[in-house]
Amino acid sequence: MDRGITDPDAPGFEGEALYPFARHLGMRMLDWSEGAARFTLPAAPELMNRHGNLHGGVHASLLDTMMGYAGCWTGDPERPQMCLTLTLNVQYLSRPKGETLIAEGVKTGGGRSTFFAEGTILDETGEVIAKGTGTFRYRRG
Repeated sequence: MDRGITDPDAPGFEGEALYPFARHLGMRMLDWSEGAARFTLPAAPELMNRHGNLHGGVHASLLDTMMGYAGCWTGDPERPQMCLTLTLNVQYLSRPKGETLIAEGVKTGGGRSTFFAEGTILDETGEVIAKGTGTFRYRRG
C-alpha cells in the first residue's frame, strides 16, 4: 500500500509529520498502519562514507525510525504515541546495487510499556541490504 508521500516536508499519515532528523536524511514515509511501516531513502552522495558506500549509521537510523513508527500507530492524530529505543541490532548484509533504500518493518510483540519490532532494508533491485531488530519503550505523557 504505497500512499505516495514524496514531499519531505509533507505530513505523514493522519497528520503525523516526520521529525527533522528523518527529513534531513531524506526519509519518506510510504505506508504506516497498525503494526507496520514502510519508508524509502535515496542513496544521496552526502550519506556516503569514505569508501563511497552508504554509511552504516544511515541503515541504523532508517531501521530505528521505521521500526519505531511500526509500533506507534494509533490511527488518531489527536492521540500520537511516541517511543524510545532501548536496543537496536543491525545486520549489514550487502551493499546496494540500486540507488534507493526501501525499509519495511513490523511490530512483532510486546505489552503495555514495551514492544519489539523487526525490519528489512532492500534496494529497488530487490537486493537485501540490512536487517534489524529492536526493543522500544512507549513514552507516556
